[in-house]
Amino acid sequence: MKTIEIGGHQETIIERSDFPIEKCHEILKDEVTAILGYGPQGRGQGLNMRDQGFRVIIGIRKGRSWDKAVADGWQEGVNLFEVEEAAKRGTILQYLLSDAGQISSWPTVKANLEPGNALYFSHGFGIVFNEDTQIVPPDNVDVMLVAPKGSGLTVRTHFEAGRGINSSWAVHQDATGRAKERCIATAFAIGSGHLFETTFADETHSDLTGERCVLMGLIQGAFLAQYEVLRENGHSPSEAFNETIEEALQSLYPLVSEKGMDWMYSNCSTTAQRGALDWAPRFRDALKPVVAECYQKVISGEEAKIAIESNSKSDYREKLELELEAVNNQEMWQAGRVLRALRPENLVE
Repeated sequence: MKTIEIGGHQETIIERSDFPIEKCHEILKDEVTAILGYGPQGRGQGLNMRDQGFRVIIGIRKGRSWDKAVADGWQEGVNLFEVEEAAKRGTILQYLLSDAGQISSWPTVKANLEPGNALYFSHGFGIVFNEDTQIVPPDNVDVMLVAPKGSGLTVRTHFEAGRGINSSWAVHQDATGRAKERCIATAFAIGSGHLFETTFADETHSDLTGERCVLMGLIQGAFLAQYEVLRENGHSPSEAFNETIEEALQSLYPLVSEKGMDWMYSNCSTTAQRGALDWAPRFRDALKPVVAECYQKVISGEEAKIAIESNSKSDYREKLELELEAVNNQEMWQAGRVLRALRPENLVE
């Protein structure tokens, strides 16, 4: 374990060397992990646990996700079951259905929780906003969280590449006295890199804000704003896309990931440096009030209510597909489909 200090704040980082996989096997030797849901997180975490030799089963309804699980090698009646049956068989229930799916399945899951079981989440939404979700676990089970800082696809691909994706962890309720070790062992069993501690509330509030802002909402809005300004001023789709997205994702952002923003700046021209340093404070001043407004709506529960109401409608999936198609049909992303195919690695000799 490593203690770090940033800005006067100390925290403990748990590394894989602290919990080698043999130790995780010992901690979880009597456990059956039932992963309820086979979306991106359920699939990624489940396959990683299976590949590392843990006792893991999948619980899903028959349909598209079931067929995907079968294609991935899960076997009906062996390690693939309907949700209720998997919940009965598991001692650690990884509740990885969508937020709306968790709400609708909660009565079934709650009825099958046994004293001493552990209820595991990868997002604290259902617990934090329990007045809306009605997800209130009984007091005789452990309640814990491991939240990978990336998509379920990344959880899987990082594992396959021999890397781990960083995760936060939290214990909301320790009924057995073993919740912490069960949580941390499971975190490394699913392929985490290092772990940092959080709370259910902090994870939920930061996650919802991040998704709406820098991770997804803000970046789509920023990309589109610059692309449209360039196009409205006569620049070609190719030029507008390359200057807005291709150069960012393929050249500059990897430098930020590697060593930080100053490293990226130092590897650009002096003209670029000057412009970035001058304009960054203006964007910060313009955007911070919007991010602050978003955060307040998250912690007030307003965003949760919007999500629950929207996701619970019978036609939600159809409307979502229309919204995503509208994004897909924006000229900016049409240009992307054409131009990505021209990347050297995508050209066929």
